[in-house]
Amino acid sequence: MKKSDLSKMRTAFLGLGTMGGILLEALFSEGILEPKNTVATVRRPERAERLTEKLGIPVTTDNVKAAGQSELVLLCLKPHTVGSVAREIASEINPDKLVVSIAASVSTHYIEQSLGAEVPVVRVMPNTPSVVRSGMTGICRGRHAEVSHLEVVRTLFESVGTAVVVDEKQMDAVTGLSGSGPAFVYIILESLAEAGVKVGLPRDVATLLAAGTLQGAARMTLETGHHPALLKDAVTTPAGCTIEGILALEEGKLRATLIKAIVKATERARELAAELNEES
Repeated sequence: MKKSDLSKMRTAFLGLGTMGGILLEALFSEGILEPKNTVATVRRPERAERLTEKLGIPVTTDNVKAAGQSELVLLCLKPHTVGSVAREIASEINPDKLVVSIAASVSTHYIEQSLGAEVPVVRVMPNTPSVVRSGMTGICRGRHAEVSHLEVVRTLFESVGTAVVVDEKQMDAVTGLSGSGPAFVYIILESLAEAGVKVGLPRDVATLLAAGTLQGAARMTLETGHHPALLKDAVTTPAGCTIEGILALEEGKLRATLIKAIVKATERARELAAELNEES
């Protein structure tokens, strides 16, 4: 779908929180959505008033009305509230509408059941670097969503970074890797900066060097398409400095620890999904 077509769609952001706000402002900035065709909801009336003034769009507490007047409905909600909001708006949702959820661990099947209709549902897992247009978003479709629906959602989330389409069975892994991953990377970044301070660099310089190094290494991986091991070997000269550092990393089991971190985060995402299904 063309951006010009998307801008004509009447769109509702239900439960406009941090991630929803990031997406909304990016979509406005890129001209993908038009403020005149967009509404949003929040829980508290006073916050609705503040956001109406700040964003220049109607922000209310009425999920039913917002969903009813929209073709594209984004559920920007906490996982435990998705079911109740979906049931609340069910009377206003039909197969001609597209429902998109950014709630972690909430399956398309759970949303479809809560809506009680054969409605196109697409589930996405964005991450926080979306705020600087460097996000990674995993996308999967429900039983009634078509490829055309995926393309709409891909266009939306490519406004804040990169989007990849996966099978829904892989979404918990996406949550563990790119959803939780920034937190793990910040720990690595902080550790590199601390090490720089340890060996004599000013903290601001050490932090800049650490962040720039991570950014450059990630960009090189993406742009060359080379395996990280090959890029690592290109830095590692015989009997040089880098191999000494790599030996310390291997002794400290950094590789195994990072793998375990992703596995644990993925397992927790699966547990949360199971807990939601039990509640329903």
